[in-house]
Amino acid sequence: MDAPPFLAARLDRDAAPLVVGDLIALMLLLTVGTLNHSSVEFLTANPLYLPGVFAPFLIAWVVIAPLVGAYSAGAVETAKSSVPLAVRSWIPAAVVGLALRAFVFRGGAELTFAAVMLVVGSVALGGWRALYFRLR
Repeated sequence: MDAPPFLAARLDRDAAPLVVGDLIALMLLLTVGTLNHSSVEFLTANPLYLPGVFAPFLIAWVVIAPLVGAYSAGAVETAKSSVPLAVRSWIPAAVVGLALRAFVFRGGAELTFAAVMLVVGSVALGGWRALYFRLR
């Protein structure tokens, strides 16, 4: 079964490394943030805590990023096209992730946390993609 035309134009097979890198960048960001508020001992004693932190943001990213075009043909051409697509995808994905975190998963969505997630997530995704194209 082929993807619908709308999604087919937004998913390029060559973007697979970007998908993996984006997910790793987001998990690293969320892990570092969690470690700023929890200890390694707490996370070791509660092995499902960190996946619960990841879930709302990764679910939102996986749904929103392809719709916005984070993995389109343009995303795999240059950093100049890829980084803005990642940031434009992250902003709505972060908002959806914050909503999921507040209403479905444990955790809140305070304004300062939302601002940090928007800015630091944009820097993490944009920075990783810029590095990818520099090293490619």
